[in-house]
Amino acid sequence: MNTRTGENMNLRSPAHLLTCSPAQLFIKDFQMPFIFEKLEVYQKAVNLTEEILNLTDGFPKVYYFLTDQINRASLSIATNIAEGNGRFTKKDRQNFFIIARSSAQECVPILEIAKRKQLIPDSSFSKLLNELEIICKMISGLINGMDERK
Repeated sequence: MNTRTGENMNLRSPAHLLTCSPAQLFIKDFQMPFIFEKLEVYQKAVNLTEEILNLTDGFPKVYYFLTDQINRASLSIATNIAEGNGRFTKKDRQNFFIIARSSAQECVPILEIAKRKQLIPDSSFSKLLNELEIICKMISGLINGMDERK
């Protein structure tokens, strides 16, 4: 809290930077948001990764290759959404969103193998598959929405 003006210094608005003194910019708890953090698809992708990490913790070591592949593929969804939002050209952003969608689709056969090897129950498989489908549709909407913008 700025004692002089009564303003909350935890504001996450870029416009707030214009009214801050140089000393205020170095306040430890001042946070600047990344725009992609507000995207529902990004939040869903991070949650999915966490679910998959928790699920694969119980996989036997002999299936390390499956564990590693699905952990990296699921993480790639959120990281490519984030990286795409950091790009300046529409084509570059779109490419990263396409990679994110591809990573989501990559998770499907890995989950299928895990289910067939009885590493995950059918209920977990169905839930994760449904989440992946939603994420793919949201990423497709993100990609298609870019065509409508200038």
